[in-house]
Amino acid sequence: MEYRALGKCGTKVSLFSLGGWITFGSTIKDEATADAIITRAFELGVNFFDMADVYGKGEAERLMGKVLRKFPRHHLVLSSKVFWPMSDDINDRGLSRKHIMESVEQSLRRLGTDYLDIYFCHRFDPETPLEETIRAMDDLVHQGKILYWGTSEWSASQLLEATELCQQGNFYRPQVEQPQYNLLHRRKFEEEIAPTAKKLGMGLVVWSPLASGLLTGKYDEGIPPGSRLDRISWLREELYKDTWIEKIRKMKTLADELGCSRAQLALAWAASHPQVSSVITGATSLEQLEENLKALHLSLSDHVREKLNELFPLEK
Repeated sequence: MEYRALGKCGTKVSLFSLGGWITFGSTIKDEATADAIITRAFELGVNFFDMADVYGKGEAERLMGKVLRKFPRHHLVLSSKVFWPMSDDINDRGLSRKHIMESVEQSLRRLGTDYLDIYFCHRFDPETPLEETIRAMDDLVHQGKILYWGTSEWSASQLLEATELCQQGNFYRPQVEQPQYNLLHRRKFEEEIAPTAKKLGMGLVVWSPLASGLLTGKYDEGIPPGSRLDRISWLREELYKDTWIEKIRKMKTLADELGCSRAQLALAWAASHPQVSSVITGATSLEQLEENLKALHLSLSDHVREKLNELFPLEK
């Protein structure tokens, strides 16, 4: 396993990490399967495990936390997130001081740990003054409940504003951003987020490197019953496009030339960006996990990069 720093800080995370979105607590509910996957990931060098309170309405944290408690805490980098509604209560959402302070306690309890290495603001909250959110995160660092705080899917201007406020108030600044990045979604990351993160010294841990499985070729011949796109209508509407399916079919020729799967090629491509600290992967089986992590050993030549750029240019 390769390890990279979270931007300009001393903590290092595994280049490939394991996330809980849609899998643990949702698709995977039994402890034995979760234990097998998470334990194998740890054995293969994964030290970064990414969760959120909203994943499975807390079940991802509970299930993953139960397994992760087996390992020495100092070997792990654990993250969770706050923002999305956790109930119908008017204050059980957003980035208010009240919701942040209450949510972190619940996440820590579900995970069975004393602190989070990274606590993400899962989206930007236009209804809460940014300084209120920053002060709450800064307090959590001082209290030792989180080591770093970060953002997910914030714009470049929001990251710049947050950092400026932190500098003015001498608050701990956001250390890491979690944006989407894959061959189908490139422009925002490459033209906006990566340059801003470099300027601010932020790490980047990217999600959906396989575009919810589309880049694996799983949907070449339609949508399989029970698959992620079959179960989640908004993902299907966003991703299942004939033009993309055709490009992904053509991608198979390139993967075959390299002797790898399309999933491994897509993962290796995302990981090859010099500013990416970690690529967050998901897995519903041991076989899928082990196959995905073989991307670590895949080196992409300039020729392969050119071919991928031709096939998947920056979206308009």
